[in-house]
Amino acid sequence: MRQRIITGVVAGAVFIGLAIVGGWLYTSLLVLLAIIGFTEYARMNGVAWSHPSSLLGYAGVLLFVLPWSYWGITIPSPLTILWVLAFLLLSITVITKNKTTIDGAALMLLGALYVGYGFSAMVQARQIDQDGLIWTFLAFGCIWASDIGAYFMGRAFGKTKLWPSISPNKTIEGALGGVLFSLIVSAVFALAIPDFIDLPKALLIGLVAAVAGQFGDLIQSAYKRVRDIKDTGTLLPGHGGVLDRCDSWLIVFPLLVLTELLPV
Repeated sequence: MRQRIITGVVAGAVFIGLAIVGGWLYTSLLVLLAIIGFTEYARMNGVAWSHPSSLLGYAGVLLFVLPWSYWGITIPSPLTILWVLAFLLLSITVITKNKTTIDGAALMLLGALYVGYGFSAMVQARQIDQDGLIWTFLAFGCIWASDIGAYFMGRAFGKTKLWPSISPNKTIEGALGGVLFSLIVSAVFALAIPDFIDLPKALLIGLVAAVAGQFGDLIQSAYKRVRDIKDTGTLLPGHGGVLDRCDSWLIVFPLLVLTELLPV
């Protein structure tokens, strides 16, 4: 537990510090996390990083997450990227005479989208005009409040299992506590900066962040059960890998971007 707390405090301080600084430092951190996250994903599925399908997956991740606009480069739309990536991955099944199967190709396509677009949405959020930092902290604040609320409310009042076949320790009471804490944080943002965001929209962001974030956690738990592993990696002692720590982020940020709750 001591190691877990120390790691969490140090990693959190570094992350928040770079988020405040923004620019290429924060973007570089997210790009690095995306690369490590996809490495974990490929390893979970028994695919070496050097395998052609993995290399295509890395290319897809980088196409999504790199800040091409910084360099004045226009890249294809996300749908075009996905189609071309799907075509190339399916071509590998032919070239390798099904040593790489269609299932393997689909897994790499899914990983590139899940990891690449997930971190890309975080980059986009921080780049929102002059208010990117506030939007970023609002989203992360709601996600982290949901995690804290679910943990402490679950420990204090949890009796009814939420989804025992996927995550046996999570409870309905804890999940509701997570939603409540997230709504409180979003309301505080709206009340503290009324000219920035109105209360109804802030509460909607808080609700989406809490519910989608908890689903993100369950999605990763379900995947790890299928692969029979405890953690996706060992990057953060006591916390696991990037996908273990960022599972909520990878669902919440794309959803907030796609629903235009974040004005990217």
